[in-house]
Amino acid sequence: MTINGDGLYLVAGLALLLGAVLPRLLARYAVSAPIAFLGVGMLLGLAVDRSRLSPIAEPGITKHLAELTVIVALMGVGLAIDRPISLLNWSVTWRLLFIAMPAGVAALTGAGWLLGIAPATALLLAAILAPTDPVLASDVQVEGPATGEDAELDEEDEVRFALTSEAGLNDGMAAPLVYLAVFIATKSFSPVHWAAWDLVGKTVIGVAVGFGAGWLLGRMTFAAPARSLRLAESREPVLALAMTLGVYGLTQVLHGYGFIAVFVAALTLRSAERRHEFHAELHDFIGELEHILTWMVLLLLGVAVTAGLLGPLTMSGVAIGVLLVVVVRPLLGWLALARCELSRAERWATAAFGVRGVSSVFYLAATGAHFREDLPWLWATLGFTVILSVVLHGIAATPVMRFLERRG
Repeated sequence: MTINGDGLYLVAGLALLLGAVLPRLLARYAVSAPIAFLGVGMLLGLAVDRSRLSPIAEPGITKHLAELTVIVALMGVGLAIDRPISLLNWSVTWRLLFIAMPAGVAALTGAGWLLGIAPATALLLAAILAPTDPVLASDVQVEGPATGEDAELDEEDEVRFALTSEAGLNDGMAAPLVYLAVFIATKSFSPVHWAAWDLVGKTVIGVAVGFGAGWLLGRMTFAAPARSLRLAESREPVLALAMTLGVYGLTQVLHGYGFIAVFVAALTLRSAERRHEFHAELHDFIGELEHILTWMVLLLLGVAVTAGLLGPLTMSGVAIGVLLVVVVRPLLGWLALARCELSRAERWATAAFGVRGVSSVFYLAATGAHFREDLPWLWATLGFTVILSVVLHGIAATPVMRFLERRG
């Protein structure tokens, strides 16, 4: 039986109801909600018209849905972090970003080349799988901003902080590597242009727009001259969504990296006035929106799997996915965190929980047109890797974090 257009409203309603109930039902078990949503999506794929629900058939819809989900999640994680950004306080984050991530891309590219994959395709796959996900990693991230009297306390769990801050920044920092793969594939690579513009220029624009917009909105929200003009007094949490879309759109118009800008803007707004309870209201609103978008992405991914997304998967694709999730990220993360203040257990947990997900879907949907011959295989490998990551990390997250909390 195939569900028609009217029946989709029923499916959407049931999916949202499921999304509201599942996290509570699974809270005590080693099964995360993303695993359940993937499973439901696969079952749903048996009852709906799958021809128009493929990321290959609808790359534009896939790109924009994943894009919106990621920027909403980036605003959420930026608002959730209490720790002011600095070289010293974020030292674990910098190690993961500037050592583990580039080394992981190089290792995965080399592995792909040894498996017989074209260099540009291997680099693209390694680059789109490089960012850890701010969307699907909620079980191992900080829970939300501390406000009121609690805002003075610096008790953020180091593992949760490291994974949250890393996921907030590496979505945008993977972009230069993705563009590098595209330039090589299209034979338009210029080392000077790529280094000056795609690596440095767009990053600077993203940071500048994010900081400027966050500072301005922070003043408008908490420090406007007249109390009636302060946005915090309106108690309208939709400001978080307006800021997300506005900052991202402005940065993209200026040809900067919007993912970086949104996260930096959220951090800057958070630092404008840490004790105000409006921060929690903004975070709660954006969190609910993020959950809805995440459910949609996971359901559609499950439908796509039922429709044959994994059909072109080869042993080389399986090998790359397993290497990334089980070997490359944990090993390189462990090495990058050498001689830091984390305990041995915390170091392993931080290295292992590099969840892959929606940001990778966005990058492949945005650049896949340049790799038409390999596109089905790329989607199959990406789908396999995301599912493997969601399942393994989803099962391990609850017991591992409880173990660390008991030891802490």
